[in-house]
Amino acid sequence: MRRECLHLRVYPCDLCAGPVVAGSTAVRENEISKEIDIRQVGAICLSCGHRQDKATEPARVRQLPPIAWEPAALMGGDLPVALSLKHSIVQNDIEQRTVDLQSTL
Repeated sequence: MRRECLHLRVYPCDLCAGPVVAGSTAVRENEISKEIDIRQVGAICLSCGHRQDKATEPARVRQLPPIAWEPAALMGGDLPVALSLKHSIVQNDIEQRTVDLQSTL
């Protein structure tokens, strides 16, 4: 069973010390396989908007549990539409996790 996972990390911003949310996607072919096709989605500070892609040492990085979903089927063979839908799903999930994270801080 092939499925995609979204991984989110949070660490302090170098400019303002606000929370930076960084995400990546990966694919698992089955439950016991390693993740493949790992792609960085992006990172942004929720306070100042700085796009810091890595945590600076000795910053503490917090990992959120991976979020899994079924891979999107290509609709009528239209790859750009399928990719834009996939991107919007990931972006919406990141935004929702960001709101959840802000409410817990």
